[in-house]
Amino acid sequence: MSDALSSLHIFNSLSGKKELFRAIEDNHVGIYVCGPTVYSNVHLGNCRTFISFDLVYRYLRHLGYSVRYVRNITDAGHLEHDADDGEDRISKKARLERIEPMEVVQRYTVDFHQTLAAFNTLPPSIEPTATGHIIEQIEIVKGIIANGLGYEVNGSVYFDVQKYNSTKHYGVLSGRKLEDMIHNTRSLSGQSDKRSPQDFALWKKAEPQHIMRWPSPWGDGFPGWHLECTAMSTKYLGEQFDIHGGGMDLKFPHHECEIAQCEALNQKSPANTWMHANMLTLNGKKMAKSTGNNILPNELFNGSNPVLSKAFSPDAARFFMLQAHYRSILDLSSDALEAAEKGYKRLIQGIELLPDLPTSNESSVDINAHIDTYYAAMNDDFNSPVLIAQLFETVKLVHLLKKGEETLTAADVEKLSNSVHEFVFDVLGLTLATKEKDNTYLDKALSVLIDLREQARANKDFSTADRIRDELLAKGIQLKDGKDGTTYGLST
Repeated sequence: MSDALSSLHIFNSLSGKKELFRAIEDNHVGIYVCGPTVYSNVHLGNCRTFISFDLVYRYLRHLGYSVRYVRNITDAGHLEHDADDGEDRISKKARLERIEPMEVVQRYTVDFHQTLAAFNTLPPSIEPTATGHIIEQIEIVKGIIANGLGYEVNGSVYFDVQKYNSTKHYGVLSGRKLEDMIHNTRSLSGQSDKRSPQDFALWKKAEPQHIMRWPSPWGDGFPGWHLECTAMSTKYLGEQFDIHGGGMDLKFPHHECEIAQCEALNQKSPANTWMHANMLTLNGKKMAKSTGNNILPNELFNGSNPVLSKAFSPDAARFFMLQAHYRSILDLSSDALEAAEKGYKRLIQGIELLPDLPTSNESSVDINAHIDTYYAAMNDDFNSPVLIAQLFETVKLVHLLKKGEETLTAADVEKLSNSVHEFVFDVLGLTLATKEKDNTYLDKALSVLIDLREQARANKDFSTADRIRDELLAKGIQLKDGKDGTTYGLST
């Protein structure tokens, strides 16, 4: 474990390379992950991001770190265009449905929690809300103004990007240059209060029709979208912490603006390591509600979306997502989900054989080296697909042990069993729920077919007996005749 603890490498978006991870404080890790804007049902792309960081959280805890995992809820201040114009998404939803904004927030926060619970993600250590930290956000705006990098116009406060860029690099995370951004941007209209198109809002004046509003030194208004994460990450993790994460789409402008705000306020970048999870596509195309190329989690679980051949369990969907590295684009399709479901069941079936493996006086396999491959995979930037491949190597080993072609001592069998359970259930976060649910009915149905087959064999009706066996095999279920009777398993 100590070797694993000292050899974890993480791809840092800030440097563009894998770096050896070193916690700021020994044995303690602070992680901040940008959470959802709760104005609609959480979509699968978001779920992939949170499952990816659930894997990070789980593995760091497995390594023995004390982890403070902070993930916010954006319940105010997020405008339609992720910029400084348009309507607040939550206020717009409330106006359309003629309900209070906090009813919108409550409804979709509950949906978010229920969906992530279905995917067996661990809750964060702290889940702060934007509206619960208005005072902190106002204080940050005051500090940025006092440091000469914020300016107020007509009740709104903006961040002066060009002035900041004169001593710092605005674009350090995304690799952009301000000169190029200016060159590719149209001039401001005479109606804009900004000095430059690249400037972003720290505080926005609330127009009379704006529902969500708070008093401030600059008049009634609401915080800019980027501000809340700076306020909450630094409050709960300090001015500098270990890991900041989110979806790839947040790298610019959201995370870029966070860095600028912290540099302007505290003269230091907030996080040592920046991690970004890539997107989930559907049938090779970007998911979008407007085009209909979209699946909600509940549609995945109940099979109600026409692009799916059937319903898929949360475990199968989680396994599918973890079969791809978090930094790679993952395409979701019915065929891919079916393949993942079969793989997941085959893995669980192999794991269930571990307690009954025969033991020997000697081991023909170096079990410590075998287990080390699990750590090597996860220490290489949380490489879950390689870990899963190694776990399937374990399943192969299990079958060889069962046949007597390899041997392990009782101590090594116990060590292997414990490690496999830790990595499958504690690190990958998979469960046995689906198999238990499936077997409740599958066992009953197959016991009837096995009895009918036995009757046919007793009556020398071998054609019927063979037909039952062959048709079940075609459906992926293999009957196995032994001295203690007939059992079944998934064909591989």
